[in-house]
Amino acid sequence: MKEDKGIKQINFGSGPAALPPEVLLQASEAVIDYNQTGLSILEIPHRGNLFANILEESKALVKELCELNDEYDVLWLQGGGRLQFCMIPMNFLGAQKTAGYVDSGHWADEAKKYAEYYGNVRVLSSSKESNYSRLPDFPKNIAQDISYLHVTTNNTIYGTQWGSLPAITTPLIADMSSDIFSRKRGYSNCALFYAVAQKNIGAAGATLVVLRKEMTKNIASTIPPMLNYNEQLKKNSVLNTPPVFAIYTSLLMLRWTRQKSIATIEKESIEKCSLLYNEIERNTLFTPIVTVKEHRSRMNICFAANNYEIEKGFSDFCNQHYIAGIEGHRTVGGFRFSLYNAITVQQVERLVSVMQEYEAIQNSKLKTHNYTNG
Repeated sequence: MKEDKGIKQINFGSGPAALPPEVLLQASEAVIDYNQTGLSILEIPHRGNLFANILEESKALVKELCELNDEYDVLWLQGGGRLQFCMIPMNFLGAQKTAGYVDSGHWADEAKKYAEYYGNVRVLSSSKESNYSRLPDFPKNIAQDISYLHVTTNNTIYGTQWGSLPAITTPLIADMSSDIFSRKRGYSNCALFYAVAQKNIGAAGATLVVLRKEMTKNIASTIPPMLNYNEQLKKNSVLNTPPVFAIYTSLLMLRWTRQKSIATIEKESIEKCSLLYNEIERNTLFTPIVTVKEHRSRMNICFAANNYEIEKGFSDFCNQHYIAGIEGHRTVGGFRFSLYNAITVQQVERLVSVMQEYEAIQNSKLKTHNYTNG
């Protein structure tokens, strides 16, 4: 039993994920009084100047962090990744064309399945046959009938990640929901990229979409306005009532990211995942799920226990030590520790010490059992 209910848990959950204490504090203060206006952030008019300023600053910060010029536009939408799975083929698939998809995990496969509602889809590479325990080959010599290539940069369920995205002539569309702003990356190689907010950006409820302006030239006017990128751009993400608080929290997180710098975040990300992967490989109780080290995710570290008793015991042990959100996805099992940007090196060091303490307890039990039965 936990003795002190006031202790803050370390949230290693895959999303909604941990946010920095200072962001949480600023967001909570704005709920009471936003910028000394006498209004809560939950009350400000979504078509007024206060929210317009939030939108403009957030868009500028996104382009700054991604090192993008005015060839790109920034949108804040709703509906999460699944709505983007629909909007992308609706807007860009085109008649007599085929959408290309890289099948590297559950969400990549879901994106492909949604696209099939709207036209021809071709899987250009897949690692499904290996249960997504590795990355597939990145497609080369892409056929001219492919209108765009969709890739998922980080696979949260299976724990694999693309380290970089090559520049290709086919428009490249990337789902960066779980690793955006975690590393230096050639964002300008993408014609469009998108990310749900609840991992490295902010609070759940908003979805960031960044697209090259030339991508919008041939969007059909027959698409309903809510699903049409051009119409959303014309209304500056305010075609309907936007998720004001989620976007504001995202702005706070963007400010935090700029202050910390992506270079520092990436350096810490490497340190965090190295600490945890090294412990998993050393620890006699656990086994990593992704065996190809070059394919391992820095964001989602997935591993299994040697047996059910060890797994159940470790879950309980972590709970007793205020460590939360560690369960693997139901399709994989085991454990998943998500090391998103707000997780600190010190928190990972704490986790490693808990893993070592649990191993020592289990080894002591085993020795006692062997001695008793010897």
